[in-house]
Amino acid sequence: MKNVAGKKVLITGAAMGLGKSFAERAVREQAADVVLWDINEQALKETAAELTALGGSRIHHYVVDVSDRDAITENGAAVREQVGDIDVLINNAGIVRGNGYFWETENRADIDKTMAINSLAPMYITLEFLPAMVKNTGEARVLNIASSAALVANPRMSVYAASKWAALGWSDSVRLELEQSGNEHVKFTTVCPTYINTGMFDGAKGFLFTPILEQDEVVNTSWEEMKKGAALVVLPWTSRLNRAISGLLPLKVRDFYLNSVGVYHSMDEFTGRK
Repeated sequence: MKNVAGKKVLITGAAMGLGKSFAERAVREQAADVVLWDINEQALKETAAELTALGGSRIHHYVVDVSDRDAITENGAAVREQVGDIDVLINNAGIVRGNGYFWETENRADIDKTMAINSLAPMYITLEFLPAMVKNTGEARVLNIASSAALVANPRMSVYAASKWAALGWSDSVRLELEQSGNEHVKFTTVCPTYINTGMFDGAKGFLFTPILEQDEVVNTSWEEMKKGAALVVLPWTSRLNRAISGLLPLKVRDFYLNSVGVYHSMDEFTGRK
């Protein structure tokens, strides 16, 4: 896929951060329709107005709580009726809650919310649009934003890590299903970045040779690799190294290494978006 010109693109968590940047990329490449899903109605309206002003694409925005399966079903049907089948789906919406040890969790609803948005929502949203992608013969893409937390366990983010491990396992499994069933016109790409400067991980620290990633770098790389149909994108190179080392070293040696380079202390001063 050289570009998304003439395609219908849907992005979750589209009102700000990575989602907004992905939407801007779609408009610049002259997507026919860009569909924005977000729970933040005010920010969503502002982003939709900005994208409309850029011209070249029809902009549609829907206020959707992706932790609500019924809301996903209702809005998925509305998109199919009002916009048509989606060609490019970007599952970007995500949250992180809490910064303590697991046993210090005070609000157990945070566990449910994290799993619902980070793990279940991509599955349910994809089910709204993937059947048509498979049935149609045109090139289609699904981009799932996971995290390096899906590759290496990390203290003080156990529920978030669990949600992203689930997202990665699901996404890569569906990729294989598409390949085995002969539906390779639909490509799944999973992106696993370290901390990004969107505000979501305020207070988190970079570690050895691994600074906080710039938003534009993550969006640009993810977007280009998605169009190529890459299976897995891990950012930056140190995360690829840590992943390889984690698979080779005995557990205690792995823990010693990751603790020494700072991975296991990267969430010590996490505050999150205020």
